Amino acid sequence: MQSITKYFNLSERQKEQFETLGTLYPEWNEKINVISRKDIDNLYVNHILHSLSIAKFINPVDGTRILDMGTGGGFPGIPLAVMFPKCHFHLIDRIGKKINVARNIADSIKLDNVTFQHGDIAECRDKYDFVVSRAVMRLDGLLPLIKANIDKVQRNGYPNGLICLKGGDLNDETKSIQNPVIVEDINRWFDEPFFDTKKLVYVQM
Repeated sequence: MQSITKYFNLSERQKEQFETLGTLYPEWNEKINVISRKDIDNLYVNHILHSLSIAKFINPVDGTRILDMGTGGGFPGIPLAVMFPKCHFHLIDRIGKKINVARNIADSIKLDNVTFQHGDIAECRDKYDFVVSRAVMRLDGLLPLIKANIDKVQRNGYPNGLICLKGGDLNDETKSIQNPVIVEDINRWFDEPFFDTKKLVYVQM
């Protein structure tokens, strides 16, 4: 939890919600493996704080709609929904048991700005300001899938588009993308060694 308060000023409700995540995810992970069992002890840094790197890149205006594609157990969507309670998040995943974990965790911490969908991205026909994802697939495969979900109405400082979290050398992925791309080193915001090879990629759409 200290890894979150180190970088973010939180309300008391947000502190309570993030603290409760530290109990809920290990409990659920014993039943359904949504986080690698060898990695669950690193929940706050490797999963929650990693998700919140998006909150260092953008500060979305109230009413912003964000789609989390391939959310798994709720990353990055649930931490972002805690951070931005006046934005709406829609979490989608093809694995029903994982989306069920995310839904139960959101209910337990009383998140009222999140909806869930068990299915494929092609089954989601709503429009969003941003699509977020965490290492779901290569950019050249991901962009065509989400193009129809990006709203044309602009509300934020950054134009609508994709924000994804990746690792390693992304030159091969980004060089073939025609849209404007920004790649940020996450260790510019967080000093934990885990982030030394982690990147945030924004693609304007």
